[in-house]
Amino acid sequence: MSNRYAVVLAAGKGTRMKSKLYKVLHPVCGKPMVEHVVNQLSGLNLNDMITVIGFGAELVKDQLGDRTNYVLQEEQLGTGHAVQMAEPYLKGKRGTTIVVCGDTPLLTGETLGQLMDFHENEQAQVTVLTSKLDDPTGYGRVIRNEQNEVEKIIEHKDANEIEKQVREINTGVYCFDNELLFDALDNVSNDNAQGEYYLPDVLSIAKESHKKVVAYTTDNFEETIGVNDRVALAKAEKIMQKRINEEHMRNGVSLIDYENTYIGPDVEIESDVVIEPGCKITGDTVIKAGVSIGLNSEIVDSFVDEGTEIKQSIITESKIGKYVNIGPFAHIRPASDIHDQVKVGNFVEVKKSEIDQNSKVSHLSYIGDAEVGKDANIGCGTITVNYDGKNKHKTIIEDGAFIGCNSNLVAPVTIEKGAYVAAGSTITKNVPEKALSIARSRQENKEGYVERLRKRQ
Repeated sequence: MSNRYAVVLAAGKGTRMKSKLYKVLHPVCGKPMVEHVVNQLSGLNLNDMITVIGFGAELVKDQLGDRTNYVLQEEQLGTGHAVQMAEPYLKGKRGTTIVVCGDTPLLTGETLGQLMDFHENEQAQVTVLTSKLDDPTGYGRVIRNEQNEVEKIIEHKDANEIEKQVREINTGVYCFDNELLFDALDNVSNDNAQGEYYLPDVLSIAKESHKKVVAYTTDNFEETIGVNDRVALAKAEKIMQKRINEEHMRNGVSLIDYENTYIGPDVEIESDVVIEPGCKITGDTVIKAGVSIGLNSEIVDSFVDEGTEIKQSIITESKIGKYVNIGPFAHIRPASDIHDQVKVGNFVEVKKSEIDQNSKVSHLSYIGDAEVGKDANIGCGTITVNYDGKNKHKTIIEDGAFIGCNSNLVAPVTIEKGAYVAAGSTITKNVPEKALSIARSRQENKEGYVERLRKRQ
């Protein structure tokens, strides 16, 4: 196999997006478009990848990190000029170079790999990725000769009536013999209406030198869609959502309404998981076998172990154990660790806390900056009072403790093993093991008070 290189064109501002956000950083299924492209190329065993950046250069670098090298196109003088910026890395090297636009997030590594393999097997100097459309209006047509090689690519507005009948269109993705590419770019002219240097002109230069120019046709045109405005962005989002969801369903996941279920590209889901409509699962989330996720739940960057049931709840950057019952309407905030067989019920909020096996926080409670042991019961309306206005403090509730309803645990405080806290208490001191702590005002009944009050009124 010859050396392989990639050039990602990501320097355009994207004025049609009408956005302050740099075009290729607009997300599709939660990930910037250019990152989708780079991720797919990264699986092709490349010797080098160069991303051409311009507007928003530092933001792109921050997003992609060291997965690619970078060159700066300070002036936007066309696609040919953009590729030419990669000369310091690639000029004079032997091998195959693939050129891909950073606003084509739907391209798959499979298609890009097949394109490169075809190019090398054909021993071509240039290969164009093409597709066939029933209605190719507006697209550049690929005109082949009697040897089935590419004779030329002609824009729709310049095509004659016979050429307009051709259904094969140029997708804007190319493979080149690397040495030919950079030699030809030196001869590309900007003698056109836009005054720009166009990459497709390399094909004409190659043909004039009697080099082999061929086309590889993909059956999936949707993959090749470039995103230039918000309408195309929405279409790309829908296509990728469908692609992701179908892959999960084929792997044994039940999506009750796949058109209204949103799953990120990095999410891992095992078989026999059931996901109801309106759910959004994103980031580096892992869902193990047999989990049930109810209507309109959201899970971000979290691990959910097998057999757990989640009802209409939000889980963020947390770990959920086996056979846990969460919700409805619970909120598990970052850095929480919910162990096996725990119940976190309706309108419970948990933040930066660990809740050990078989404990219950059934309803209307806030557990923040806390350690809850095994077999503890936390009654309705319990609050861990963790913030003093400046610092956060920890509450420790040990194994088997029982917290009565409407209790305030003012941290730092420890409720030791098997201790009881009476309902309505405000606890400011540690509660010893197996003790009962009552911290509330003594009840006093004023007989006849209501009648005396009414007479005064």
